[in-house]
Amino acid sequence: MIVRGRDLEKGFDDKCDVVVVGSGAGGAVVATLCAEAGLDVVILEEGGYYSPEEYGRFRPSESLRRLGRESGLFPIYGVGDTPVISLMQGKAVGGSSLMTGGVCFRIPDDVLHRWATELGLDDLAPEQLAPHFEEVEKRIHVEEVPTYARSRSTELFVEGAAKMGIPMYSMRRNTSGCEGRARCTFGCSKAAKMSVDLSYLPSARERGARIYADCRVDDVLTTNGRASGVSGVVLGGRDGQPVHKFRVHAKVVVIAGGTVHTPMILWRAGIGTNTTVLGNHITLHPSFRVSAIFDEDVRGWDGVLQSVYSDHFMDDGITLVGIYSAVNVLAAALPGVGREHLAYVKKMRNGAFFGGMIHDEGGGSVRPHIGREPLLSYRMAAEDKRRLVRGVGIVSEMAFAAGAKEVIVPWFGYHAFRRVEDLRDALANPPDASRMECISFHPLGSARMGVNSRLGVVRPSGESWDLEGLYVADGSVLPTSIGVNSQLPVMAVATKIARGLIDEWSRFPPG
Repeated sequence: MIVRGRDLEKGFDDKCDVVVVGSGAGGAVVATLCAEAGLDVVILEEGGYYSPEEYGRFRPSESLRRLGRESGLFPIYGVGDTPVISLMQGKAVGGSSLMTGGVCFRIPDDVLHRWATELGLDDLAPEQLAPHFEEVEKRIHVEEVPTYARSRSTELFVEGAAKMGIPMYSMRRNTSGCEGRARCTFGCSKAAKMSVDLSYLPSARERGARIYADCRVDDVLTTNGRASGVSGVVLGGRDGQPVHKFRVHAKVVVIAGGTVHTPMILWRAGIGTNTTVLGNHITLHPSFRVSAIFDEDVRGWDGVLQSVYSDHFMDDGITLVGIYSAVNVLAAALPGVGREHLAYVKKMRNGAFFGGMIHDEGGGSVRPHIGREPLLSYRMAAEDKRRLVRGVGIVSEMAFAAGAKEVIVPWFGYHAFRRVEDLRDALANPPDASRMECISFHPLGSARMGVNSRLGVVRPSGESWDLEGLYVADGSVLPTSIGVNSQLPVMAVATKIARGLIDEWSRFPPG
């Protein structure tokens, strides 16, 4: 059952075994596995519900408005010599999984070894998480992108990389029947991307789970010193304003609102007050893209949006990733104003794009702010700035090696480079990082796991150190940056948390 809160004429009360706050990669997994185990489940989602047929018809700009939080332009405010970073987050049933490129990486073993040996998180060792990765990969149909599905935009950069001795590999993505329409981040128009609204939530619904859309959770209810439900408001009307109140009573509460919003709920519930971890140590994987103009007719939109990657520079914290988004979105980032900008827009058929992201050291913090949305700030480490500059240089040289006539780097105020020598001179003395165009898709770590209440907000099981029966199961629990796309890692860790919760169900009070 799916209830659109905007259609309700009054508030509601419900009762269940498990209430899950958030329907994205973490929440959908926990809710579905609990429902399949025979538990009565309620899922609460602040965003609206749109069927695959509905969002498949949206224009890219319409997808951003309806599926994205803050229309896909949630700002991360740079502190010091740090760029303002745009954060893409979903806000709909299915969460951010609706707006990913479908990329599926496992957490690198060296990261997991560090968590196990340095942080004491033995449950997250490679051999412990491997079965959970396998379970998720099978369910969401992870497959390798065939070479024939690559766009010409991607092929050009691959050719340039080969001339530089940089290996490229086919991407693994959660797709089935992909037609290479290059609009994955705006909701697949063919329902070929196995986002959680297609791969998990239907099973939960078949087993009686109730999904309430347009319902914002504001507080956690407690009884006798343990979590016993949540309360909040139903959002309705034209502007999604609070119109009714609701309460859901449950034996177990699972918060999966994401790295930015989960801390807000926990603070209001008095969780995490014994540690300085909550809301801090956020990592972002700051990402960049480089544009290049070629003589040939590239038509980069004809092919898979993200089809190749390279971990050749992973030791330096840089992952190179192919990318080609919606033409109108890419065109907005081209340089110039007026006639100069229009001239570049007219060259879009000849344009190719490629990008990358860095395995950052962290430095982000989230705090309550005026209105609904919290304030997320980020101070970029000096080493991460160097990585960004190096990454931009590598991708730019790949473009020149492939025969690009113009290369456009993501620094505001810079014109296109027509000679590789001029590019090298510019990057040898780069401008302030605050002038860089930067974006993030993978915020992690604001309510991380820890072996005690001083080092973590939640236990290795995902249960709160402060309140029994309260779990967190989203990207906020990952203790450090992982250097790869976070969709599959979040789902695997959520699977681990859900399996543990189900195994321990007998210790929770009877209904």
